[in-house]
Amino acid sequence: MKIAILSRNKKLYSTRRLIEAGLAKGHEVDVIDTLHCDMDVTSNSPSVGYKGEKLPTYDAVIPRIGASITFYGTALVRQFEMMGTFSVNESVAISRSRDKLRSLQLLSRKGIGLPKTGFAHSSDSISGLIKNVGGAPVVIKLLEGTQGIGVVLADTKKAAESIIEAFMGLNANILVQEFIKEANGADIRCLVIGDKVIAAMKRQAQEGEFRSNLHRGGTAEIVKLNKEERATAVNAAKAMGLGVCGVDILRSNRGPVVMEVNSSPGLEGIESATGIDVASLIIEYIEKKAKPNSTRTRGQG
Repeated sequence: MKIAILSRNKKLYSTRRLIEAGLAKGHEVDVIDTLHCDMDVTSNSPSVGYKGEKLPTYDAVIPRIGASITFYGTALVRQFEMMGTFSVNESVAISRSRDKLRSLQLLSRKGIGLPKTGFAHSSDSISGLIKNVGGAPVVIKLLEGTQGIGVVLADTKKAAESIIEAFMGLNANILVQEFIKEANGADIRCLVIGDKVIAAMKRQAQEGEFRSNLHRGGTAEIVKLNKEERATAVNAAKAMGLGVCGVDILRSNRGPVVMEVNSSPGLEGIESATGIDVASLIIEYIEKKAKPNSTRTRGQG
């Protein structure tokens, strides 16, 4: 089987592990820098070029697309879909998950547990926005933020109003969410492949920090999920339409609530914390699912 990994850097842990897992199972694996591709979108026979050469036909593509290149990256995945190549995560699903507001709206429609969340455009809505999510403390998030960047905890109503006004003054799109105090600075990353949670880790924020991202100094350990938590993670992945993803949940007094669904989850933290060979399980998923023209959105916008 010929597999393409869309990645800016073949030396990154996740990319390297996927290469190793694919080769170990006897597949041909190419790493393609997303931004060095070009697309023939008008031909009756769509194609992708790479550094001046036409790429061969691949059986499957694994998108590892950073948030900063979502637009071009999803366009490239869509081009592969038009060519009949199976994509681990389809372009439409990646776009859904990258839009924080859209993803929360889709999860809400499916009845999946969420923190109380508000969104507004005008500064005269700030007081009502804070009240609707239960009052201070509140968490304020930039829609475009990643890895904990652009996430602020406001302890008081006055502080929240000042922060929201500042963001709005910069024309930044923000969400305001309730602060789940009982989570105690910890969240759970569930790695979902297909319709199963194959690994889960608890990430704990360092002292004095409420963001549990490993990039921000958080620690990780293996965790056992209950039935409701597993169902929440799987249902969130299905709502997004993602074949492989990381679902971040908090343990609240009313059950698990989803914070985010990540279409390009890092493998290093969860493989290290759990000892599970996630990369090989992703390759096995491809072996099971990759068939010509099997992409559901082929030919659609």
